[in-house]
Amino acid sequence: PRPSWECSIPDRVPAPTRLGGRLPREQLVQLVDAIDAEGLTDPLGDIFDPSAIDGAQPLELTANEVAWGRLDILEAFCLDHALPFERWCASYPGGWEAERLVFDGASEIRSYTATDNDLIVVTEADLRSFASIEAVRCYVASASIPLAPLTLV
Repeated sequence: PRPSWECSIPDRVPAPTRLGGRLPREQLVQLVDAIDAEGLTDPLGDIFDPSAIDGAQPLELTANEVAWGRLDILEAFCLDHALPFERWCASYPGGWEAERLVFDGASEIRSYTATDNDLIVVTEADLRSFASIEAVRCYVASASIPLAPLTLV
């Protein structure tokens, strides 16, 4: 049987994302399919246009009504093609906290608790686990990666 939450209408929140890296040109159709499947737009809310991939900057995408704040299809594509990304999603009262996901293209996806203004949160439990203030600074810094432009190769 399906879990009861799968049968209900999902809670929806904003989930802007940025991605960069190098993508073989022949994979562009699959990237566009993933973007379309997630219902993502450009930052102004216009339908995504592949010509926006100009090789000069990371690709910025957004959606205001993302089910559970997750972009599973796009993120799986990025993992499969080693495309670094950052995604933030808003909190949903009684459901989940805001979070930022970061993937550097090589290691595991990292998840950080954030505010609804996309500021990284360091909890009391986190503070107890760090040996120094420098460790706290490194943790917060690791939540933001420099994204290379998205380039078709």
